[in-house]
Amino acid sequence: MNIGSEAQNRNMVNELNVDEGEYSEPVSPTGQYFNSSELSICVLAVLDSDIPIDDSPALALLKDVFLPINPRFSSLMVKDENGVKQWKKVEVKLEDHVNIPNFPPGLSPESYDNHLSNYLSKIAMEQLPHNRPLWNIHIIKYPTSNAAGNLIFKLHHSLGDGFSLMGALLSCLQRADNPSVPLTFPSLTSAPTTPSLSLKTNCIFKNIPNVLWSAFNTVSDFGWSLLKSSYVEDDISLIRSGGPGVEFKPIVVSTMTFSLDHIKQIKTKLGVTINDVITGIIFFGTRLYMQGGSNKLNNENSTALVLLNTRNIGGYKSVKEMVKPNPESAWGNQFGFLHVSLPGLTTVQSCKPLDFVWKAQKLIQRKRNSRAVFLTGQLLECLRKFTGPEVCYFNFMIYIDLIFDIPAE
Repeated sequence: MNIGSEAQNRNMVNELNVDEGEYSEPVSPTGQYFNSSELSICVLAVLDSDIPIDDSPALALLKDVFLPINPRFSSLMVKDENGVKQWKKVEVKLEDHVNIPNFPPGLSPESYDNHLSNYLSKIAMEQLPHNRPLWNIHIIKYPTSNAAGNLIFKLHHSLGDGFSLMGALLSCLQRADNPSVPLTFPSLTSAPTTPSLSLKTNCIFKNIPNVLWSAFNTVSDFGWSLLKSSYVEDDISLIRSGGPGVEFKPIVVSTMTFSLDHIKQIKTKLGVTINDVITGIIFFGTRLYMQGGSNKLNNENSTALVLLNTRNIGGYKSVKEMVKPNPESAWGNQFGFLHVSLPGLTTVQSCKPLDFVWKAQKLIQRKRNSRAVFLTGQLLECLRKFTGPEVCYFNFMIYIDLIFDIPAE
């Protein structure tokens, strides 16, 4: 996430008022939230390569494979004659979007780990220029402990959410067994069944408690989100300094590697999803960090901002399916966010991380049984319509401010 000075961002956004040419499509409300004079949010994706990376075909691949995926990859976000933000197609100078950094030669993989981490921290704080399409690629040609080379994609979040951007990435790949066959993934949908009338009646009565519980969770979660964004603050802790101007301080990007096989083992043992396991690991690691090496439990009141995908889908959708008319899951940003209080540690849970993961999963599951995420989205949309985008951006920043502000060391 990049939050620069207000004057700098406003100048970068407002200087692109274009009166000529054709627009491909209007910018969505969420896209406007993510690229305003106050706020700029980007996605960093790092790919490891088992073999050294040859950058010679990079420009040709970007031109023939990447750019045709979606018009937004070759478009600027501009204002039309009515002041409405639009995507406008432009000629892309691919050389401006490809970066190949130079690190000191002949170092050990461990040393290049540090160089990669510092480079990620550096580009994470840099603004994407608004006078060209909102993406960059960085090619790292030095071996680290985990890879012979790395590809780093920095894409502005206004281009699309994780589902859309992962679809774009997978569209660049081919099957090893038969490149002419499209990529396929297992679907989560099951075969439809036709229940009997008595079964339908029983289901209706059985679902009444679930409907009432969902309504209660919706009111509770939505009200709590409003309180957290306006009145209730988290406790001061190692992950929340409470000082002004935190968004302008340096950050450090750190990485950790987890075995997918181990994550699958936890998933199977607890009967949860992979996302539940990863969320539980993050919550558990955060609580351990908050201990600060102390033997005394520090369970300060802390809140995480959890993003929830709002797409009603059961599996992978290709980019072609997302951009066709009236798609089941359209390209763009389709997610909401909820405030989730971090579960507290106990002496027993400190020794048994699985118990903490299970507790976190139950908490997220209760949040999923709520429509508050959709009410929050409707609230932001109403603010945008009646008070203007800048007021809406300010309210959105209040939500973002609840993300942990761990100081760089």
